[in-house]
Amino acid sequence: MSCVHYKFSSKLNYDTVTFDGLHISLCDLKKQIMGREKLKAADCDLQITNAQTKEEYTDDNALIPKNSSVIVRRIPIGGVKSTSKTYVISRTEPAMATTKAIDDSSASISLAQLTKTANLAEANASEEDKIKAMMSQSGHEYDPINYMKKPLGPPPPS
Repeated sequence: MSCVHYKFSSKLNYDTVTFDGLHISLCDLKKQIMGREKLKAADCDLQITNAQTKEEYTDDNALIPKNSSVIVRRIPIGGVKSTSKTYVISRTEPAMATTKAIDDSSASISLAQLTKTANLAEANASEEDKIKAMMSQSGHEYDPINYMKKPLGPPPPS
């Protein structure tokens, strides 16, 4: 008996399909895999790719040699549909709000003042400056300046 090793792209281990002869057609391989995995032909189709050469088998009459390893992917019947619809969203009000925020940013506080601010969420600064201040604040405790040397003295008796 001959066999073809298959695995789904999301799984780690290979399973085996056995058959008679030197080759199995792609159509027969799909039927056997669907039967073993309890998949319905009406729900999905299988995309079969050679695991070594990454060649995708597309012709149902293509012959897959024995002892081959293939990777299986479930795809919707009819393939993946591309959506060509374009949605236009009117953004008149948010654009005005951003220009107002840009005008107010001229009066924002500096990065040094931001690092000392307790509530960064309500601070009048750009988002990037707030992130930089937050990163500085979170690492402040671990700054080498704050390290304290242990006092030297006689070692403990133990």
